[in-house]
Amino acid sequence: MIDLNGKRALVTGASRGIGAAIALALAENGADVAFTYQHSAEKAEAVAKRIESVGRRAIAIEADSADPGAIARAVNRAADVLGGIDILVNSAAIGNAGTIADMDMGHYQALMDINVRAPVLYAKAVMPHLGEGGRIVTIGSVLGERVPFPGVTAYAMSKAALNALTRGLSRELGPRGITVNLVQPGPTDTDANPADGAAADFQRSLTSLGRYAEPREIASAVVFLASPAASMITGAILTADGGAIA
Repeated sequence: MIDLNGKRALVTGASRGIGAAIALALAENGADVAFTYQHSAEKAEAVAKRIESVGRRAIAIEADSADPGAIARAVNRAADVLGGIDILVNSAAIGNAGTIADMDMGHYQALMDINVRAPVLYAKAVMPHLGEGGRIVTIGSVLGERVPFPGVTAYAMSKAALNALTRGLSRELGPRGITVNLVQPGPTDTDANPADGAAADFQRSLTSLGRYAEPREIASAVVFLASPAASMITGAILTADGGAIA
C-alpha cells in the first residue's frame, strides 16, 4: 500500500464515477479527504461514509465548478476542516457532444468554464496551502491527444488545454517542491460513458486491451502520482487508456 498517512486531499467532482473512486482510493491509502459535488447529495453522503468506514476523515462540499466564488469557498472550507491541503485532484468535468457547426455557444461556454477554468481556479486557490511535497493531479482524456470520431471537438479542446496547464504549472511550482501531473483515461465505465452504452463496442474496438477501464484503475494512477513514490515525476501526462492511443 502507498503511504498517504497524514496527507489531506481535496478532490473535485467526487460524488460518483472516477472522482468517487479517487476519493476512496486516497482514503484507503491513508489520506483524509474533502471532496466537492454539485447535484448528487445522496451519492456524496454515501462516498463520505465509505471514506469514514476506512478510518479517515471525510467532508463533502457542495460547490458548482462553474462558479469562481464557490471554488474559493470550497478550498477554504476544505483547508479549515482538514487543517490544510497537501493534494488537489481536479476531477470535475462535463461533456457536451456535438459538432462545432451545431454546438450551442452556451453549452460550449459551460464546457470551458468547468473543464478548463475550474482546474485553473482550484489550482490558484490551493497554491497558498501547498507546501514542499504538495501534489496537483488533474484528470484529462485521451481525446486531448487524439480525436478519432466527430462530435467531440469542443470536449477534446477542453482536455487538450489541461495538458498545457499541467506542464506550465509544473514549471511555476517546481521550485517549491510541488509536483503537477495529469492522468489521461480512455473509455472508462461511468454513468456518463457506461460500458454497455450505445457507443461502447466502438470505443472498446479502439483499445489494445479491448475493454473499458474501471474507475478504480484510473484512481490507482492518481494515488501513485499523489504519493511520495512519484516525487521526481512532474509535468507528466500519464495515459491510462488500455492502448486507445497506442
